Amino acid sequence: MTQILTMVAMLVGGLACFLYGMNIMSSGLEQMAGGGLERTMKKVTSNDFLGFFLGAGITIAVQSSSAMTVMLVGLVNSGIVLFRNTFGMIMGSNVGTTLTAWLLSLMGVEDGNFFMTLLQPMTFAPILAFIGIVIRMITKNEKKNNLGLIFIGFFILIFGMELMSDSMLSVRTMPGFDKFLGSLTSPIIALLVSTVFTGIIQSSAATIGIVQALALSGGITWQMAIPLVLGANIGTCVTSLISSVGTNKNAKRVVTLHFFVNVFGSLLCMIIMYAMQFAGVKLLNAEINMVGVAIVHTLFNLVTTIVLFPIKRFIMDICEKLVPDKADEKQHTVFLDERIFHNTPLAISECRRLANEMAEHTRNAIMTALQIVYDYDEEKAKEVRELETLTDKYEDKLGTYLVRLSSNNLSEEDSHSVSRMLHSLNDLERMGDHALNICGTALEIKEKEIIFSKDAKNEIGVMVSALTEIINITVDSFINDDFEMAAHVEPIEQVIDKLKAQLKSRHIDRLQKGECTVQLGFVFSDLLTNIERVSDHCSNIAVYTLQQDSPKLDTHKYLRKVKTNAVGNFVEEYNLYEKKYSID
Repeated sequence: MTQILTMVAMLVGGLACFLYGMNIMSSGLEQMAGGGLERTMKKVTSNDFLGFFLGAGITIAVQSSSAMTVMLVGLVNSGIVLFRNTFGMIMGSNVGTTLTAWLLSLMGVEDGNFFMTLLQPMTFAPILAFIGIVIRMITKNEKKNNLGLIFIGFFILIFGMELMSDSMLSVRTMPGFDKFLGSLTSPIIALLVSTVFTGIIQSSAATIGIVQALALSGGITWQMAIPLVLGANIGTCVTSLISSVGTNKNAKRVVTLHFFVNVFGSLLCMIIMYAMQFAGVKLLNAEINMVGVAIVHTLFNLVTTIVLFPIKRFIMDICEKLVPDKADEKQHTVFLDERIFHNTPLAISECRRLANEMAEHTRNAIMTALQIVYDYDEEKAKEVRELETLTDKYEDKLGTYLVRLSSNNLSEEDSHSVSRMLHSLNDLERMGDHALNICGTALEIKEKEIIFSKDAKNEIGVMVSALTEIINITVDSFINDDFEMAAHVEPIEQVIDKLKAQLKSRHIDRLQKGECTVQLGFVFSDLLTNIERVSDHCSNIAVYTLQQDSPKLDTHKYLRKVKTNAVGNFVEEYNLYEKKYSID
């Protein structure tokens, strides 16, 4: 009884260390990669071969095919990646996950000489862990700290594997163990046991690790190992299945594809194994070692990929039939998928994409509103109202998501990005409000049949030209992170402020001369005020772009430096824009 308890404790403890170490490694690699891998993934998924290599690369980076598949479910659910572009990524992910088995197989290398001993993970993993701890103790550099975290995670993973291996060595001497192994000589039972176990712990790498630990202790044959490895690949689909709850049909199709690929590959390999057994191949009854388990795992995924790639279109059609379109299903786009929330770099990348969309909607709202100042069009006014409502939704949902996201463990770069977006959202939303105000002014001009004088039209035309330029520069610099372009915003904003003061003064002169009415004056003043307010918000957004690398955003302090020519060439640019937008 004591022996059983010791074995169970070592096995559970080893499995816990294995999973925790993998989690730490994944977290460190994720932080080091930032949003770059995810942004690249969205760009290359249209090419299956590029998608295959990228899927393998990302899986190797995050050490989890389940994490990669869940990421794909979230991206497809959000409408960012098309379902038909996920095939290469899934196949690449399956191949990429085999690296863990190869790393662990080094534990079975015979230590006949110094070099071979050095290759063994339990030789170099403690050294890496020590280096990782030293790095995290002596440096404040975030990337170096993440590297240290990866080293520590790798050691914990290897230590867990060693514990599992030791527990398997002790279990070999236990009475009844031979009977258990005997039950696994039935490939179907072994397949089912492995599938259920992997589904419970949600890690095929851990199951493969246990199979390798059994192989290291001796007594497990190729005939037992093969179905255990196949079952691990089927069981890993449970994670993506859970992640698909509440998703749209395309996201569910990704999970169906993942399950179909692994089940088809397992059935194919089982048929091959039975054929070998029927042919009397002696290898199946021979003991397998850790390298053999890694070979089985790799061959399974490579053979499945080679067989399925030519019939990709047929497989995708099957998945679409298994998860069909519903006649009454309403099309909708998920704003921000909760499935990507804990993948901080990807979540920030998606927030940035949506913030860019919001900026474009805001620009369109203002440009459309300016078009109907003299020629009111109800359809265009309706478009402005819809865009303004949309920007309100962006600010509400995206702002809430970003505030929650800021509580995650953010890198310095990600923290700056979140802060900048949060500051910019309010200004973009307020610009949408002013677009709506301009529409209201345009409607008033039409209903009251107000006619501006030639001078007033010319003055407003100059203001509108300046506003058009500052909006385009602001939005483009925000979307492209263009510091140089953003630096042009403040000089134009100051010119617009001066223009507003000049135009109000000229309007008062016309009013005193009887060339203008008080009613027209209110409309004229409202229009100028809204234009000037929009330019103020443009100034704020440009400053956030210019300051995104600063530890703290301070708009007023930065603008004081700009206006005293301490930053950039404010005076020279101001003079150029003043001349460009002169009303004389």
